[in-house]
Amino acid sequence: IRSLPTSPGGCGLGMPASRPSWTGGQEQGLGLRHTGLKPQLSQVLSVGAWAPAFLSEPSSPHLNDGRGTALPCLCEHTLPFSVSPQKAYIFTFLLSSRLFIEPRELLARVCHLCIEQQQLDQPVLDKARVRKFGPKLLQLLAEWTETFPRDFQEESTIGHLKDVMGRIAPCDEAYRKRMQQLLQALHQRLAAQGQGPEGLLGADKPVSYRTKPPASIHRELLGVCSDPYTLAQQLTHVELERLRHIGPEEFVQAFVNKDPLASTKPCFSDKTNNLEAYVKWFNRLCYLVATEICMPAKKKQRAQVVEFFIDVARECFNIGNFNSLMAIISGMNMSPVSRLKKTWAKVKTAKFFILEHQMDPTGNFCNYRTALRGAAHRSLTAHSSREKIVIPFFSLLIKDIYFLNEGCANRLPNGHVNFEKFLELSKQVGEFITWKQVECPFEQDPSITHYLHTAPIFSEDGLYLASYESESPENQTEKERWKSLRSSILGKT
Repeated sequence: IRSLPTSPGGCGLGMPASRPSWTGGQEQGLGLRHTGLKPQLSQVLSVGAWAPAFLSEPSSPHLNDGRGTALPCLCEHTLPFSVSPQKAYIFTFLLSSRLFIEPRELLARVCHLCIEQQQLDQPVLDKARVRKFGPKLLQLLAEWTETFPRDFQEESTIGHLKDVMGRIAPCDEAYRKRMQQLLQALHQRLAAQGQGPEGLLGADKPVSYRTKPPASIHRELLGVCSDPYTLAQQLTHVELERLRHIGPEEFVQAFVNKDPLASTKPCFSDKTNNLEAYVKWFNRLCYLVATEICMPAKKKQRAQVVEFFIDVARECFNIGNFNSLMAIISGMNMSPVSRLKKTWAKVKTAKFFILEHQMDPTGNFCNYRTALRGAAHRSLTAHSSREKIVIPFFSLLIKDIYFLNEGCANRLPNGHVNFEKFLELSKQVGEFITWKQVECPFEQDPSITHYLHTAPIFSEDGLYLASYESESPENQTEKERWKSLRSSILGKT
């Protein structure tokens, strides 16, 4: 498996002038054509060109003047006292503020400021004033609960919502109804996120190699699904289902250290389970591909499986499912698979080289980033759900966010929050949110998705042993490892 680059590097980003299909014409998918050269870029796109619409809005000038902003000022700017803050600002602030203050504390502060500024603690309310403020407050809370529902898992946070809304409800019955709808939607989102993907990997633990594999392994994927396009669709179904559970806050909580000037305790350790489960899914798919290739006893059958996965990977590319594409390529590049020279000699590798070229890590994955932009552009102009699909190579997305964090300080020398950094972070995460909300247009095939989730996979040692049993070791190092594996796994000498 190719390792990710150790530094972000740099390359021009854009998209080719056209997207030829595998047959040379145009098609609905992204399509590929092997030229042996890196594609020429017809234009360079700025981040805002493909980011969600609300992230293209300009930020307030005083928040982006290079001097940063104090946290209390950012908090007050979130409140809709005179005008409603821009959605771009709200998302950026709510995403990044958790580095400095826990969400429940932020909500308590926001509610306190609302009560104080609008004099909601008075026996007699200024109804005209509240009617101007109420809809804006509801909109703020709606956006908060919709985008970051996990911030409201504790009863105390729900209590803050009910308290502040209960104070303005007497001015207009519509406020009470809207609040009930907001709370109902919030409970539904929390319930849906509680049904996370952790339990889907029922057989995630790798199994050891045996001379005669268990029936569940011997069944093989080709016996469940022999059509590459169908399998690519089902992989896309799995990817989108898993992406749906990942909250935007998980990126911040997983890869950014707690701010040293913050007074609150670390609160991130148990809040990245969905993100971690998605990474485990990628690793599982890599090992599943390698297992399926190494398992058949005859090289003709192994070559057939290799060509099948090449076609599946190609269809994943055309769909826009880059994560499954990279997992398949990574599985086929694992040493136990790549050493099967007699098997590869029977494979038509031209299409595989095209895919490798597209996912080549050279130039910080420049070719992949070009293809990703093409998929993102297609998604923006899509006329169907099929064309909206963009599933990024997730490990590289995480790497990009990591380097963004490492390369820029959370605070400027004057102690103010480096809001410009967090605007860039929100653009990257906001784009991901848009992609993960796409409804999968493909009907689920339970038998295929069940196999993908539960089929036993070989461990790394099991893969090597299966590989050596299929094609004998070629050098002394391989012979010694084969002997050791036969002894430790099979009990043979």
